[in-house]
Amino acid sequence: MSSLTSGEQLATVGELELCYETFGDRSDPALVLIMGLGTQMIAWRDAFCEGLAARGFFVVRFDNRDVGRSTWLNQYPVPSVWQLLRRDKDAASYTLEDMAGDVAGLLDHLGVERAHIVGASMGSMIAQTLAVTHPERVLSLVSIMGNTGSRLSGQPTLRASKALLGVPPKDRDGYIEHTVKTFALIGSPGFERDEADLRELARTTFDRGRNPAAGGRQLAAIIASGDRTKRLHAVTAPTLVIHGKDDKLVRASGGRATAKAIDGAELLEIAGMGHDLPRDAWPQIIDAIVANAARASAARA
Repeated sequence: MSSLTSGEQLATVGELELCYETFGDRSDPALVLIMGLGTQMIAWRDAFCEGLAARGFFVVRFDNRDVGRSTWLNQYPVPSVWQLLRRDKDAASYTLEDMAGDVAGLLDHLGVERAHIVGASMGSMIAQTLAVTHPERVLSLVSIMGNTGSRLSGQPTLRASKALLGVPPKDRDGYIEHTVKTFALIGSPGFERDEADLRELARTTFDRGRNPAAGGRQLAAIIASGDRTKRLHAVTAPTLVIHGKDDKLVRASGGRATAKAIDGAELLEIAGMGHDLPRDAWPQIIDAIVANAARASAARA
């Protein structure tokens, strides 16, 4: 793990250290952004976080365990591709519930009782789990490009599955090219792709510290956590589900199943959006997050 940069801080959560960064006024309602599989917090781009802060939120982004500058759990084995393909639950060293506990611990560190929770991809699964296991901590829930854990919906295409299990090159330039090729496959076909920005994100990700084991251990955590559909019926926080209609990694049926499982959830499907957060969709996504938070405020009032 490389040294922290300006703005980054460490929170001790149990035996872990979680690297986090904040945007906006601490007196505003907290909004926590949870990123996806093997992906660092910086994938929530600075301008996206600043856009939410400008709408009246104290925004928190963080590296999940095993990612970036948070603790790497290298004492645990890395699941083999065969174990992941046959969905061996014994291959997991931790679960999504453990990762949801990390979020609750981060809130404790920040002195935040309740927060608006927004998750993308695996982050949405963690967010859903937090809403089930720690409902008192969740003001509102936004699940972006996620699913319920059911094998009947939200499954990847064959090509996307291969990309998910692919091993990136170890060198910096190779890693950058691998990232560009991956998002050419799973990204948003209906939006202009800023390849220069994507390359810069990949460079920064590599330089912050890329843990090659993160994807395998976190994918095993998803598999071990199983189907959340029945548990999601218990979610009481105002919920918004956002999904790209052209998502090849977690197909749109995953978002529809999530919205169906949570009573009163609203569903926003975005045409042309794949498994990423295209910059031109940010205004629509931010507006929707703000509107869902307002639902929570109205319900509390």
